[in-house]
Amino acid sequence: MEIDEASVEDLLKLKLIVVGNQGTGKSCILNRFINNSFDENYQATIGLDFHSKNVVIHNQDIRLILYDTAGQEKFRSLIPMYIREAQIILLIYDITNKDSFDSIPKWMAEISDVKNNDIIYVLVGNKIDLEKQRAISFEEGKKFADENKLLFQEVSAKSGANIGVLFEGQIYETIYNKFKTEFDKRGATNDGYQENYDNSNENVNNNKVKLDQEVNNKEVKKKKKCC
Repeated sequence: MEIDEASVEDLLKLKLIVVGNQGTGKSCILNRFINNSFDENYQATIGLDFHSKNVVIHNQDIRLILYDTAGQEKFRSLIPMYIREAQIILLIYDITNKDSFDSIPKWMAEISDVKNNDIIYVLVGNKIDLEKQRAISFEEGKKFADENKLLFQEVSAKSGANIGVLFEGQIYETIYNKFKTEFDKRGATNDGYQENYDNSNENVNNNKVKLDQEVNNKEVKKKKKCC
C-alpha cells in the first residue's frame, strides 16, 4: 500500500542503515520488513542497496529511507558517506555465529569515527529459527546492548518472528519519542485542514496500513533455509 505520491515530498523523512558482517541476514531482515517475504536465494549485497517504505507512526506519515550495506571488507569504504546522514542504525549479528557478534564493537567504532551526534542504535540478533545452533545467548546480547545503551531484539528474517516487534514496537516508538516535537508540529498543522483532507482523500487514507496489518494480509513465502 502506498501513500499518495503527490504528498510524499511533505513527509518527514528518516534514514535507516543496516550494518554487520556478511551472511548475518541484513538484506533478509529488510526484505521481511518491506515486503513481508523471505528469499532463500537472496544474493549478497554488492556495495549498497537502497529501499524506501512509507509508514504511519502515531498518525503521522513517515518515509523511511533504508540503506542495505555489504558486509564484505572491500566495500567498507562506501558505508561512511551514508552513515553521516542516518538517524537509525541497525547492528546485525547472527546468533549462530560468534564472530559476527564479536565484530559488533568494531562496527560501532567505525560508525563513531564518522558520526558522533545523537542517533538511534539497535542491536539485532538474527536467525532465531536456528535455535539449536545458537552460539550467542539472549542474555549475552541483552547484556551488551544494556552496557552500550542500545535497543535490543532477536528476530528471524526467515519466519518473520519479532520483525513487527522490532520495527513497530521499538523503532517506531523510539522515533516518535526522539522526534516528538516535529510530530507535534506536523500534527498541529494537519489539524487545521484535517476535515477537508479526510473528505477529499478518503481512498488515500484507506491505503495507510501499518506493518501489522500488512503481515496479516500478505501470504508469507516459505523457503528452505535462512539467509
